[in-house]
Amino acid sequence: MRPNMGELQEFVADLLVRNGAAVELLGSHELEVLSPPPVQKSLGWPELARLGFGAERSRGAIPVGLEGDWMDRLAGLLHDEGRWSEHEVQLDDVAAPSDPQRVLDRALILPNAVCRLRGVTETRTRCLILTFRYTAVSDEKREGLISLGFNTDTGAVINDFLAQLRPILEQMPTRGTSYPSPATVPAAGPRRRSAAIEARLRPLIDRQVREEIEPFLRAMRRRLARDCQRVHAYYDGLHTASGRRLAVISHAESERANADRRRESMRIEAIEREYRSKLDDLRHNYMLRVAVEWVQALELYVPVQRFDVLIRRRKGERVIQLDWHALVKAAEAPLCEAGLGRGRARLVCDEMLHLTEPAAQDPCASCEKPFCRACFPASCPRCGAAGPCALTGASGSREPR
Repeated sequence: MRPNMGELQEFVADLLVRNGAAVELLGSHELEVLSPPPVQKSLGWPELARLGFGAERSRGAIPVGLEGDWMDRLAGLLHDEGRWSEHEVQLDDVAAPSDPQRVLDRALILPNAVCRLRGVTETRTRCLILTFRYTAVSDEKREGLISLGFNTDTGAVINDFLAQLRPILEQMPTRGTSYPSPATVPAAGPRRRSAAIEARLRPLIDRQVREEIEPFLRAMRRRLARDCQRVHAYYDGLHTASGRRLAVISHAESERANADRRRESMRIEAIEREYRSKLDDLRHNYMLRVAVEWVQALELYVPVQRFDVLIRRRKGERVIQLDWHALVKAAEAPLCEAGLGRGRARLVCDEMLHLTEPAAQDPCASCEKPFCRACFPASCPRCGAAGPCALTGASGSREPR
């Protein structure tokens, strides 16, 4: 960061310079900008403008902050730049953990199988970190960012330590990160197909967005219940009063009484009709709309200690890889071939030795026969009933990965 400049101020200055503007620092919280016509049109200021980034600014300075539409206007200058980046992390010390077997025992829980560590190798892996913006709109609006991470070599979800990883990367000196070398990219293995990444992403995004907006939903439901009770109380009072008046004149036989009964009956019908209309208005007002859009992707090449793990289930066995990340000094979650893959417990199926979340081998809801959602993602092999694979993110592969 340049001296005497905040993060937002430095970002705006660099962005304007990249787009052909001349920028001069005035004091500690202001910039003077000479902008070319495209920048003037995109940001809506004159050729010569003074920008203020602090609470106190000189007369005529344009206040720039995170509020309002400034981020959208600045994004117009970025276009698609910065949405995809690659970095390689260089560490001097990538020593393996002192007790790899203990690390494995804590990282991988197999209730119906056994595992054995076959070896540990120092290598580099490619982690794909994706950032999404969600917008939830009802009677109010809620926006936020979520991040999802994958180890593209092992197929593991690394959300567990994304919160630790970001501040570590931000605090690393410039020499600690660089663009990946030509030898690093092929050594990290082939990139996963976009269709495979999308299949993994959808259920994870759905679950994480639901968790993020749950407080917003609870508050919305409370407001909806309050408004429904208020509307019901009002129209119930009107309905009760009309009902009482109708009951009083129900046995009268005069012409006037007949007219009064018709009037009260019509009033009750109008009250019921208006009550239903008000409920429809509330449903429309509190209708929830959620939009999710991709914001940024980061391919991060990091040093790891790769564990080769032998999995045994009855007479079958297979080898999987699990990485211990030197940056956060922690092991990632194990491979998950059906389910969200966010926990540590896995069940091993009998047929193909798939590793799945425990729920992905639950009994069929129809015939109550347990089956593996990685082997049979579409339906139960016994009765043909549709399975919940679409909700759990099953891979649908008949071969172990």
